[in-house]
Amino acid sequence: MNLRKKLVLAALAVFVTVNFSFAQVKKKPTSSPKEKPRAAVQIRSGALPVDPDVIIGKLPNGLTYYIRKNIEPKNRAELYLVNKAGSVLETDDQQGLAHFTEHMSFNGTRDFPKNELVNYLQKAGVKFGADLNAYTSFDETVYQLPLPTDSVKVFEKGFDILANWAGYDTFDPKEIDAERGVVLEEERLRGKNAQERLQHQILPVLLNNSRYAQRLPIGKVDILKTFKPATIVRFYKDWYRPDLQAVVAVGDFDPKRVEQLIKDNFSALKNPANEKPRTKYTVPPSPGTVVKIATDKEFPYTVCEIIVRHPGTKIRTEADYVQSMRNELFNSMLNARLGELTQKANPPFLFGNASYGGFIAGIDAFTSIAVAKPGELEKAIKAVVAETERAHKFGFTQTELDRAKQEVLTQMENAYKERDKTKSVNFVREYQQNFLQGEAIPGIAWEYNFQKANMDKITLAEINALAGKYISDKDRAVIVEAPDKEKDKLPADKTLLDWISSAGVDVKPYVDEVSNKPLLAKEPTPGKTVSVQKDTAISTTTLTLSNGVKVILKPTTFKNDQILIDGYHFGGTSLASNEDFTSANLAAGIIGSSGIADIDEIKLDKMLTGKNVSISPYIRELSEGISGNSTPKDFETALQLVYLYFTQPRKDPDIWQSNITQTKSLLANRSLDPTSVFQDTVASTLSNHNFRRMVSTVERLNAASLDKAYEFYKQRFADANGFTFVLTGSFDADKIKPLLEKYLGGLPSSGGSETYKDLGIHPPAGAITKDVYKGIGDKSSVQLVFSGDYDYNDNNNLQLDALNEVLSIKLIERLREKEGETYSPGVRVNHTKLPNGRYSLTIYFGCAPANVDKLIAATMEEINKIKQNGPEAVDVQKFQAETKRAIEVDLKENSFWEEHLRSSSQNQENPDTALTWIPDLNKATVQTVKDAANKYLNESNFIKLILLPEKKQ
Repeated sequence: MNLRKKLVLAALAVFVTVNFSFAQVKKKPTSSPKEKPRAAVQIRSGALPVDPDVIIGKLPNGLTYYIRKNIEPKNRAELYLVNKAGSVLETDDQQGLAHFTEHMSFNGTRDFPKNELVNYLQKAGVKFGADLNAYTSFDETVYQLPLPTDSVKVFEKGFDILANWAGYDTFDPKEIDAERGVVLEEERLRGKNAQERLQHQILPVLLNNSRYAQRLPIGKVDILKTFKPATIVRFYKDWYRPDLQAVVAVGDFDPKRVEQLIKDNFSALKNPANEKPRTKYTVPPSPGTVVKIATDKEFPYTVCEIIVRHPGTKIRTEADYVQSMRNELFNSMLNARLGELTQKANPPFLFGNASYGGFIAGIDAFTSIAVAKPGELEKAIKAVVAETERAHKFGFTQTELDRAKQEVLTQMENAYKERDKTKSVNFVREYQQNFLQGEAIPGIAWEYNFQKANMDKITLAEINALAGKYISDKDRAVIVEAPDKEKDKLPADKTLLDWISSAGVDVKPYVDEVSNKPLLAKEPTPGKTVSVQKDTAISTTTLTLSNGVKVILKPTTFKNDQILIDGYHFGGTSLASNEDFTSANLAAGIIGSSGIADIDEIKLDKMLTGKNVSISPYIRELSEGISGNSTPKDFETALQLVYLYFTQPRKDPDIWQSNITQTKSLLANRSLDPTSVFQDTVASTLSNHNFRRMVSTVERLNAASLDKAYEFYKQRFADANGFTFVLTGSFDADKIKPLLEKYLGGLPSSGGSETYKDLGIHPPAGAITKDVYKGIGDKSSVQLVFSGDYDYNDNNNLQLDALNEVLSIKLIERLREKEGETYSPGVRVNHTKLPNGRYSLTIYFGCAPANVDKLIAATMEEINKIKQNGPEAVDVQKFQAETKRAIEVDLKENSFWEEHLRSSSQNQENPDTALTWIPDLNKATVQTVKDAANKYLNESNFIKLILLPEKKQ
């Protein structure tokens, strides 16, 4: 992942407002900058059609259902219960009980007392949390239940489970009291931090003191601690009712049978006699602009958000659909321009975005976001606003629009080609929005044909008019969030508004610079295939080319239009000296963001518009390589990029300086965030304080150089001998062989045999406790790490994985369900063969600081039970059932085979063992897991890492 992508993720992580989406679309140049005459879009005012492949019905009691047969993944189904009941409906004394109700649905229903529901599903192979889950938001509560359909009993029982959630929760007072702690710990886990504290300052302004600002789903702590059972029962009876519910079933099943199961299980549900009206709340408009500047001691960023609210729109007619197409094009082009600014040597912001889309409560918004470097808020705000003003004053160019159209159509064509391989969960989301929001569901065939027929009719003038429509100082909120230490540097409200109003005064029209050069100026000299090996068991072919490159090919039918590419060679940053490590570690990200040959990244992106191709170089600790994907149509372009990243990598000083500048800016306030400080301590401790595994420092960045990075990159990719490429997906091995010989066989080779160095970086031996005191919130994080030498093989891996799951089950039962003092305890296992056999098993949880010692002791008690008596047989059965179901799905995924074939090659293992994983699950027994616990949960190599609040002075 290059730094620009990291910055996007970092910026998104700090937002405390509601979600919005945006798209940054690559573009393709066209010959004329002038707008071509277009026919007006002919649209009808009637409702869009409904996808004929979905059955929509309604029971006499008002419950709605959606049913669709879909065979991806095979022998699986997604069952959802969707309720138009969320926190916005709570009375003053119920704040938090919509979410608490969701919890109680897993803690006792008519047919599944206490936690029998979770226990039953785990034995059927459904994993709690990962598969079986639910969420509560302002306006809805949604339960998800993925089930196998090759077990008729389990599948049909699923509809009974949904019906129990819909109307038969029992709300046992003892279970309510037991769950209070769990919900309070969820509040602690997600809150008690800078984001939560800022949220409470901002939301009343952002949401104009509406009902939404007063009904955060987590609720109020004092209510969660003290509410009476009758209060939550009242919420459930008022709002969990069939006229506000929908069942969504998509999967590999007989639709008629499913329809009957819905009728059988849900027809008995009744609406209350005197049902409450389901009030539709909204956010009232403001006549002008409101400003809120909020700071927090632990917030590590300076962020400005400008939100201009607009009346909401739903896609229900052709006119609505065309407008959504215009919005997508507008957002795409505007954010492409903002993206170009990050490639300047001194970018004006860490992250910038501006887009129009859905906001909250059925309203839309034009939202501009600027994440500033420390002390440069004015510069960041003005840069983002100036781009929207540039679009407002001068509009976009025809070449930008044509590229954006081409990219959108390409993405739609991708979806259309994969229409019979679409995952069931994707359909569920569409039907959920149809029920909750009334969004049309015309189906991919209609959308594809409509866009093809109408995209070209959208005019540049129509797009250029949107900026003036969306940008306004009416019904606008301007929010600034920053660290406390920046408070003295923050502007007054008037100054902030002056910055916004004056931004873009001197902007000039955008110049669309493109390259007319060919991607590959000189054709490579092809190599030859010198050997062919076939593995009929897993249908792979391995080619050895004359330059020493190996290519492992696995054609599949899992996707219609996907080819995954991953090539590796041993070496990596392990071969860099300590002095040059920082430069080497940055090398692949810099080169991958710099374009290729003499074409910079901006122009390269434009050249690749309309092509389904993504190729990136990487350099890891032990290896370097190329990874990416394409379609069969664009496979040659993908190979050309692979060839160019080997032979003509581009060195761009602006990209280097941009990355260094932005990384330093991110480091500046990293120490304010308790989670980051704790993560840095964990990384330092578990690497025995080796700087290569820790976050970089300003001093190390200052010592790094582009020249060193570039030279290290060239060294790692100078000799293709020994590279192994894995290709999985939709291709014919014989047909693509000439392309492989041309581009991979044409890579330079000098016959070298370099490999990685073992740097000896691993957790230290012994019993170690490391306490970190950071943060003002009443919360702690705990990591308990067992590690040591390891004999890496399939059986040991199986036993360690079984121990991982058994221990996870027991810790959820003990720490969450029995103690009620943590929300989501987890266990994570890592076992590696290279550079030498090592394992680690990490137990992690969050809790109140006062409960740290108690929960660690409870954890050790559960570990000792397994070591002394072995696990319960039922827990081993749950592991086997869950893993079997997971493997069945994995074996039908291109991504699984790409990873498996690469790791098998690296570890020099037989890849055919994947076919025995399911029958080998029986090798995990009570005794073998007990033995694994005694072997691997060895307290002689045991590290405790604990985050605690700062000690009060």
